[in-house]
Amino acid sequence: MILENSDTKAGYVAIVGAPNAGKSTLMNEILGTKISIVSRKAQTTRARMVGIYTEDKTQIVFIDTPGLFQPKKRLEKAMVSSIWSGIEDANVVLVLFDASKNRIDGTTKHLIKDLKETQSGSSKKIVLALNKVDQIKKDTLLKLATEFASHDLFDDIFMISALNRDGVDDLIKTLEAKMPSSPWFYEEDQVTAMPGKLYAAEVTREKIFNSIHDEIPYNLTVETDSYEDFEDGSLKINQTVYVKANNHKGIIIGHKGETLKKIGTEARLELKETLMKNVHLKIFVKVKPNWQNDIEHYENMGLEHF
Repeated sequence: MILENSDTKAGYVAIVGAPNAGKSTLMNEILGTKISIVSRKAQTTRARMVGIYTEDKTQIVFIDTPGLFQPKKRLEKAMVSSIWSGIEDANVVLVLFDASKNRIDGTTKHLIKDLKETQSGSSKKIVLALNKVDQIKKDTLLKLATEFASHDLFDDIFMISALNRDGVDDLIKTLEAKMPSSPWFYEEDQVTAMPGKLYAAEVTREKIFNSIHDEIPYNLTVETDSYEDFEDGSLKINQTVYVKANNHKGIIIGHKGETLKKIGTEARLELKETLMKNVHLKIFVKVKPNWQNDIEHYENMGLEHF
């Protein structure tokens, strides 16, 4: 049920930061379920992933954005555009920084500069969370926090470990307090606003990232062609993996189809667990050298076309 009482609160929090800062891990931990795909490789997240946290009379819609970087290619420009779109939509910008780096990197310095320029005079709140604090010495952490505070940008600074949930509950309480009075946007038990077809494609793409090395996962896209519920309660999903070259197709499929079979099995089992129903998954691989120039693929990923 969507509450519309005058004392309910609801708003948007955009999670931004450099690649591999732990944005997806943090959102999944807050929600208590896996919405955003996670990989050790940088730039796994392409489009904005939306997760919904509801507690008592407060609802927070989290927007997990791609990692910030300097875009060069068309797809990269679309990814960075989605970051700033998420920031504009948010009531609170949550900047997540990997404290294990020990110092503020150039990407984060540019983000701080851009936020100062674009959000000056705005009512938008900006919160900093130093993540992975269990991997840094206390004196170094304090110096890092002091350096961030000197920029006079952040309303609050937290020290957390998203993986261990240390400090996460205090962060959530502060974010709840910053939400404006508003009716809820979604049902109480809803945890994501992502369409089922996009979510299924993201799960398969994660399994490819974790199975295939080098640059191949960055040069492909996964699309869900059909997403059909059966009368017995099971779900039939057909997907296509678009790659840029024949040798990429061969690597994805693997010797006697073993690699694709492994990817499909892992994706099917995760979808079965998260959707709580039996899943019949078929994955096809097609070569399309110029897929990154096709607007339809961008729309299917939830990205703007450049």
